Amino acid sequence: MTHRIPLLIDTDPGVDDAWALLMAFASPDHEVLGLTITAGNVGLEHTVHNALKLCEVAGADVPVYAGCAVPLVFPAEDAAYVHGRDGFGDTGYLAPTRAPEAEHAALAMIRFSHSHPGLLLVCLGPLTNLALALRLDPTLPSRIGRLLVMGGAVTGQGNTSVSAEFNIAFDPEAAHIVFDAFPAFDLVDWEAVLRHGLPHAEVEPWLDAPGPKAAFYKAISQRTREWSEGRRGTHWHSADGLAMAAALEPEAATGWAVHAIDVETGGRLARGATIVDWANRSGRPAKARILAGLSPERFRHWLRLALA
Repeated sequence: MTHRIPLLIDTDPGVDDAWALLMAFASPDHEVLGLTITAGNVGLEHTVHNALKLCEVAGADVPVYAGCAVPLVFPAEDAAYVHGRDGFGDTGYLAPTRAPEAEHAALAMIRFSHSHPGLLLVCLGPLTNLALALRLDPTLPSRIGRLLVMGGAVTGQGNTSVSAEFNIAFDPEAAHIVFDAFPAFDLVDWEAVLRHGLPHAEVEPWLDAPGPKAAFYKAISQRTREWSEGRRGTHWHSADGLAMAAALEPEAATGWAVHAIDVETGGRLARGATIVDWANRSGRPAKARILAGLSPERFRHWLRLALA
């Protein structure tokens, strides 16, 4: 039997999270150990229900762990204006038939790191759960084989403020803790997402693939696709999908830039900004491997496989 890579996903579903999760469920080379859920795109009650429902639609017997309902320090606004009040386009889907596990997401992270040392950890939302896990167990990074984070606006082209990307801006203190604790990590930032947009006219026929996954995703994403077309034009941007493709097939990356990085936790204009030492002036360790590009063909492969 071929060894499958153990994969733990921290997420805040969310329409683009949903496509990324379907990609992970479809991967023949990865075993999804669990989904640890945080607030972010919408509140925790909705993100947990959305994760459970997506597992049900996909036929994925994956445990779901509820985590942090609020950021570590300061309150933050969600992105319901993009994803719908329930995070899944306000389609009124039937409630999931099972409940989340009793264990807190941060504790589940620590436990899985012991039972599956060297696992792949992919974080698609705010980093609150991981930051809490690090405070509970500072040795956690030694048992993570690879950490990939979707977040940051590395050249200041924010999507939630002038300079900040949503996941990092939602809980900058958590992001600072995570970036400081890990000796190395991969980052798929918002500017990389903008470089990998997909024409709406190309994506929409994919959503007509036969089967429940494509039909469900078409329904929950309609509101977000319409919002995107009105705000960003002819291209659809799947931030979490790009991150998951880079996680599942690192060989598909066409390049990485390795630099020191930190998060602005104060500031009147730039709270939540990801500050990259592009000129290597600080003398701080270059921990962040920032995605430069991903094969368009392989990106499309994973997106379409998820809906098949």
